[in-house]
Amino acid sequence: MPRYRRSPEAILRRRLKIIRKAGLKEIKPSPQALPIDPLDKRIQALLDITKNKQIPPENMLFLVMYDIENNKVRTEIAKYLIRKGCIRIQKSVYIANLKRSIFDEINKTLKEIQQMYDNNDSILLIPMSSDEVKSMKIIGQNVDIDLILGNRNTLFF
Repeated sequence: MPRYRRSPEAILRRRLKIIRKAGLKEIKPSPQALPIDPLDKRIQALLDITKNKQIPPENMLFLVMYDIENNKVRTEIAKYLIRKGCIRIQKSVYIANLKRSIFDEINKTLKEIQQMYDNNDSILLIPMSSDEVKSMKIIGQNVDIDLILGNRNTLFF
């Protein structure tokens, strides 16, 4: 008999209910933070999006950014965004090229989480065009994204 699989939203809500019941007091930082891919792998994921000439009409390109104080909530949201198909480009910044319905699901779920407990957190979902992604500049970590993209007129410091 096949096992019933819960949706990522249901799993996240259940875990956050447990966290809320336990109380969101002072929580020590986790010694094992959620791993983030190496920089070259994150850049390749961004380049793959820029190479995509035409985004299907049902898809939407967007950024998700957050500032969440509680370590457990932040970790659960990070895991949720990755399960939904978002690509982590920095510790609290994700990019996604997903269906509009998934964007709406993410928005609804994150709103519900935000209202579950008293907090000063903020979460931003920012729709964007592929032209904006193609014109981005990455500065730091000795990454010459313009050289990779073929735009050699930008000076990095």
